[in-house]
Amino acid sequence: MNALPSLEGIDSKLTGANEWRTRLEDRAPFVVACVLLMVLMTVYGLLRKNVFTLEELNLDTAAAMTLLLAAAGQTIVLLRGGIDLSIGGMISLGTVLAATHFGNNPVSTTFWTVLIVMIGLTIGLVNGLIIAVLKLQPFLVTLATWSILSGAALLVLPTDGGSFPPGWMKFGSSSLLGLSSSVWMLLALLLFWIWFRKTRLAIAIRATGSNERSAYLSGVPLIFINVATYGLSGMFAALASLYLTTQTGTGSPTIGKDYILPSVAAAVIGGVSLFGGRGGLMGTIVGAFIITIIGNLVFVLSVSSYWQPIVSGVILLVAVLTSSIAEKSARRNLV
Repeated sequence: MNALPSLEGIDSKLTGANEWRTRLEDRAPFVVACVLLMVLMTVYGLLRKNVFTLEELNLDTAAAMTLLLAAAGQTIVLLRGGIDLSIGGMISLGTVLAATHFGNNPVSTTFWTVLIVMIGLTIGLVNGLIIAVLKLQPFLVTLATWSILSGAALLVLPTDGGSFPPGWMKFGSSSLLGLSSSVWMLLALLLFWIWFRKTRLAIAIRATGSNERSAYLSGVPLIFINVATYGLSGMFAALASLYLTTQTGTGSPTIGKDYILPSVAAAVIGGVSLFGGRGGLMGTIVGAFIITIIGNLVFVLSVSSYWQPIVSGVILLVAVLTSSIAEKSARRNLV
């Protein structure tokens, strides 16, 4: 007569099954985003010739790179469980500062490039410090910062304009080994994430976003995590503003607002949880390209450009619902 399986064996199997189910739920939004991107690319390829070429990759990456940089910082903030609206103001301020101060002197261009990145980093650090110390809502704090930065951008340059040195503009259209500068920047961004996601800071950010109380009891310095998280977001927003100028050749005191909601949408569509603790930059990259391809399809189909935010909004809504369902299911598994 066979002996009944031990309770330890049953418990081990149940634990393994729950872990497998949790991993599947965590990755499901990212997998769905990848499938959606492939479907959109297939439709795009059927409507237009030479879509699956190196030239098209260069063009699409150039179109998506400003959003990718802005969304990279937003992803880090979302993993913490926050949100950063101030990136819109920083992008606007960065473009107008560059347009009015770069000049034709390489020394001046280098100085202001570094200074703009440092301004973005500093603004992000201040955001994080206010949120952490005063226990204020990230939405309200970053909304106020967005307003302040937008006003500052208008003071620097009331209307679109300014100029950039030829070398700066050449960088935006340059290529190496058949790959545009934007593709090389994308590869650099991927390498950064591969390194960053395994650092103690990234692990602490994810842990804090998953469960702030547990992270605090485990010794995670919450104030430092907040400051570092928003600091990185501000830095990436500054980088986004600098790249944007290589594509437009002008400074704009209002252009930043066009990247606030899309940066959140790109992350959420790619599987980053609005509740914090789940997702990554790989999903955000997929989400950013989904938004870009939707814009391409709207152009190819010769329909009103108003359809792009409508379709993007529908996809974002589905992504949010998927994220919410996965989050509730994961919480049930923990009970």
